[in-house]
Amino acid sequence: MARPAPRRAAALADSLEQVAEDVVACDRCPRLRRWCRAVAELKVRRYRDQAYWGRPVPGFGDPAARLLVVGLAPAAHGGNRTGRVFTGDRSGDFLFAALHREGFASQPVSAGRDDGLRLTDCYVTAVARCAPPANKPLPIEIARCRAYLAREWALLPRVRSVLALGRVARDGFLAMLREAGQPVPPGPDFGHGTRHDLGQGLLLVCSYHVSQQNTFTGRLTPQSFDAVLEVAKAHALGRDR
Repeated sequence: MARPAPRRAAALADSLEQVAEDVVACDRCPRLRRWCRAVAELKVRRYRDQAYWGRPVPGFGDPAARLLVVGLAPAAHGGNRTGRVFTGDRSGDFLFAALHREGFASQPVSAGRDDGLRLTDCYVTAVARCAPPANKPLPIEIARCRAYLAREWALLPRVRSVLALGRVARDGFLAMLREAGQPVPPGPDFGHGTRHDLGQGLLLVCSYHVSQQNTFTGRLTPQSFDAVLEVAKAHALGRDR
């Protein structure tokens, strides 16, 4: 079942390809642009021989997706290096291995934007598109990025489940809905596995972020993440009735 949601008339002339181009060319946040360029120039020793992307990173995936995964921001030596969100770092290894187990990803590894990975029925994006210092974008920087998330949302009308990776991603997604004029009913406090019925057949499911801070400490395990992903998948595919 398609998701009925408000769509601006301008979205009818938009495309995910155009959103990606606009994201890559974005210079709304000078602090983040300076940081991304500096990281791309300095690099780290293990990637010294690689050319870094060093620009904002667009979302990617299936335009007909029924599952939307929303993260925080690209990693300095992950997406900021490879040019694809959640690609080339341990967070991406964890995420795409899980998506592969559930049939959303064609392979369990995401090493580079030309590695052949394809997503089916799933689209992956973030509330901030530039790698931030200390992995902490400022609230104003997230707000400046919100228009890109809103455009992606309007162009993904089949989405029925949204998996938010972390509190900041959850809050950023809900803020986008409110700004787009979509009513947001009250929901539970953030927690791993919490579910927020947004009405109109849309379910928001929350998970701890797939960062090393959570996965290396055991706060988030493959089993606990799979359990949350399975809830989002069941709703996305209409199997939770």
